[in-house]
Amino acid sequence: MMTIFIPPEDIAKKEGIRLNVDKSHYLISVLRCKKGDRVTVIDGKGKAYEAHVTEITKKHVFINILCEAPTAASPSTDTESALNLVLCQGILKGEKMDLVIQKTTEIGAKEIIPLITERCIIKKTKKVKRWQKIAEESAEQCGRTVIPTVHEPVEFCSWLMAHSSLQMNGFVFWEEGGLSLKESIKKIAIFSPIHILIGPEGGFAAKEVKLAEEQGLIKTTLGRRILRAETAAIVSLSLVQFMLE
Repeated sequence: MMTIFIPPEDIAKKEGIRLNVDKSHYLISVLRCKKGDRVTVIDGKGKAYEAHVTEITKKHVFINILCEAPTAASPSTDTESALNLVLCQGILKGEKMDLVIQKTTEIGAKEIIPLITERCIIKKTKKVKRWQKIAEESAEQCGRTVIPTVHEPVEFCSWLMAHSSLQMNGFVFWEEGGLSLKESIKKIAIFSPIHILIGPEGGFAAKEVKLAEEQGLIKTTLGRRILRAETAAIVSLSLVQFMLE
């Protein structure tokens, strides 16, 4: 079944919904859809709908919403993790950040927070809209009903200070040592947001790790080998998802 994201306000129209040029191109040229085909429509907030293609023109596809899909009862739409995983990623340069957003969306991240840390090469960016689109496309591809929110970049220390009134739940992964994930995972509250902090190419500075620990995050290692930042993000999210879900 083909899956596409449509904003809730468009879904409310029910009939004669004209998809934008990008969505239409994706359905026509990539998925080779035809008039009468069934599609799954997601609203990005957790709901899915059954729809069918009513018309195809040169640039646009038109669909009608048939009914809401019962996500809890259907294996094809019940795709969301029970965990609230929040990836807090030191901003990476080039296409590395694109890769992290794409793959962690597939794995199940609910939110992605780009962090500006001491060792970040990139201190300013206008790529948030691009990153959100990557998350949207990745959610469509893997059949998720929720599209992760990609937040505006925030300075690391300022972000921690904004949470100073409560102890945070999660891990700060550091290549220079810490508890094993097997030990750290026992201390996590699974019904609260689980923050997964990954540094940029040069990793976190020692003082940043100390600040994160003071805020309640657990200093954790991924093993003896030093992983690339993008690898660490994908591996850590995968392992936490596997061990806790």
